[in-house]
Amino acid sequence: MTTAQRLPISVCLIAGNEAHRIRRALDSVAGWTSEIIVVTDDKVTDSTGGIAASCGAKVFCEPWKGHAAHRNFASRKASQPWLLAIDADEVISEKLRDEIIAEFQNEGGRPLPAAFSFPRLSFFCGRWIRHGDWYPDRKVRLWQRDAGQWEGDPHEKLVLEGHVTPLCSDLLHYSNESINHTLIKIGQVSSDFVRQCRTRNRRVGWTDLAVRPFWKFIRAYIIRFGFLDGWPGYFIAWINAFSTVVRYSKVLESEQDQNAKPR
Repeated sequence: MTTAQRLPISVCLIAGNEAHRIRRALDSVAGWTSEIIVVTDDKVTDSTGGIAASCGAKVFCEPWKGHAAHRNFASRKASQPWLLAIDADEVISEKLRDEIIAEFQNEGGRPLPAAFSFPRLSFFCGRWIRHGDWYPDRKVRLWQRDAGQWEGDPHEKLVLEGHVTPLCSDLLHYSNESINHTLIKIGQVSSDFVRQCRTRNRRVGWTDLAVRPFWKFIRAYIIRFGFLDGWPGYFIAWINAFSTVVRYSKVLESEQDQNAKPR
């Protein structure tokens, strides 16, 4: 596409130390979008910003205030009427790119919706995971800038006004680089869950430990056909169940520690 033919889309990407993979993400949106915005935090110590700039991105550094705040900061720096949010571990597939272009160039003159959603396909242990709890993992990431903003932390969500049109092609996800990496993330995510429960005064009971983990496994491995993903599907179903046990156990631990403190 020539510059004049590019879609009126600003790509908004927030990143920490992502020098090892950010180029792949940026390459997937170069040439057909009008602008790329990359916002790093003030703790970045690698060459993430330099690599992003070499890919034609406008790079900004902002002290970390949470996922939603960082994404909204990136949105405010954008100049185009449409925003596309991706992460450094994500890639817009060629099929998804072509589907987005077709929506913007529709010959029937149909009005565009407030936003588009698309399925996210994760790569794990040498294969694409197409079943279980990890797929389709549909995300709303392309929207008209005046139609919504990000809310919530750490699991931020795009809050929109208007219709969302689902697309069929996949956003490719390379987040879980290994089993060790997946195990490390459980500790981080569970600590965030404890903080959320404290904020909401969420109480946890033994039923959360006795029922939820087993339901997680059965839903992922059997009901959602995780067994079709081979041994990685089996591992994912168990790791989701284990993660559930860890989250609720840490909430109980936190409540116990709080009650043990002298008044």
